[in-house]
Amino acid sequence: MKKKLILWVLLSLASFGVVFAEKGHTPDEDGLDDFSGIEMEEGHDDHGDDAHGGANVAGAKDGGSDHEEKGHGAHDDEGSDGHDEESSDVELSDVQRRLAGIELMTVKRQSLGDAITAPGEAMLNAYRTSKITPRTPAQVIKRHVRLGDHVKKGQPLITLSSVEMAEAQGTLMESDVELRRVKKLGRKVVSEKRFVAAQIAYQQAYAKVRAYGMTQKQIDSLIKTGDATHATGEFRLLSFQNGTIINDDFVVGELIEPGYVLMTISDESVLWIEARLPPEDANRVKVGSSARIKVGQNWLSGNVVQARHTLDEATRTLAMHIEVANENDELHPGQFVKVVIEGNKKREGLVVPVEAVLRSPDGDWQVFVQVAPNRFEPKEIEILNTVGDQMLIQGLTEGTTIVGKGAFFVQSEMAKGGFDPHNH
Repeated sequence: MKKKLILWVLLSLASFGVVFAEKGHTPDEDGLDDFSGIEMEEGHDDHGDDAHGGANVAGAKDGGSDHEEKGHGAHDDEGSDGHDEESSDVELSDVQRRLAGIELMTVKRQSLGDAITAPGEAMLNAYRTSKITPRTPAQVIKRHVRLGDHVKKGQPLITLSSVEMAEAQGTLMESDVELRRVKKLGRKVVSEKRFVAAQIAYQQAYAKVRAYGMTQKQIDSLIKTGDATHATGEFRLLSFQNGTIINDDFVVGELIEPGYVLMTISDESVLWIEARLPPEDANRVKVGSSARIKVGQNWLSGNVVQARHTLDEATRTLAMHIEVANENDELHPGQFVKVVIEGNKKREGLVVPVEAVLRSPDGDWQVFVQVAPNRFEPKEIEILNTVGDQMLIQGLTEGTTIVGKGAFFVQSEMAKGGFDPHNH
């Protein structure tokens, strides 16, 4: 038994030595890493001293090369397949298009005027502004709204009290009683002169109360009471329009003279931009011309609605009023802006809306072209001129269908899908 055990140990040691001999290792070389071992074998192979060793190294190289080639080939196949699956276009469903408000348009050749640049100032739209003033001396009794409040047409603003109004209210109630009496008696009893006089007295009293500031509804309510004690001279001023209170220079209890502006109400959703142009530039602009207004980093679109015909004495310029939508309250009266107006010197070319053109990730201008139903791909273009909300471009063919509205949504969907918008 002991002999068998000794024999097994000797055979194991012999096998261990053979393994080390085949690998070319000695106990002293155990500290070398694989790269050092390969360098040593390559160096030995270069000298050609050990053909067997060289063959082993060459075999190792060839094997490694085969592995690398196979690995690289597999990687290329996968990468190639992945690349084939990617696309530079994006597909949207009908629901996405409807919810995003995407509208298509056909690019056509049009004429676009030259750009005239001028400084501008935001101001209230006079046609959407009203001033609240008393028509008789009065005292402020109560305030119903405050500065900055949004009001509706017919909404009470201020309650006033006036001695003149009290007298007019009393006269109205008295004349109403007289008119009712003569009507009840009839023309067979009442003379024509008295009947006409009663009518005239009532109409004059009614007109005076209306002129002092009472509405027809307020007058009817007063007369309906039939109580002269209600003729106190109090009445309420109502809003003439929907808008915002932008001025209310008074305090409760203050005595107000006729014509004093108690409140200013304006609809700021549409403002005017007053641009001042030299006469030679103003002659190139007509009412209806489109314009763009720069507010901070944003641009708003508008149109020329008025053009003055007299020069400003100080600046020797002509004023143009540009109407611009201000739904997001970006503009405020008194704010200075930059204005670009379309002139009458026309230039022919492909014209697209400003909102159809976006910056690509690498900074180029692009539009989204429809390549199939509900499929769009970016197309780089060059901008030649921008006036108002229109752009003169090149890089497209006339008749091409593009996204005219909602291009930002298309670009966002393309970015979310990981598409390369330039086929890089």
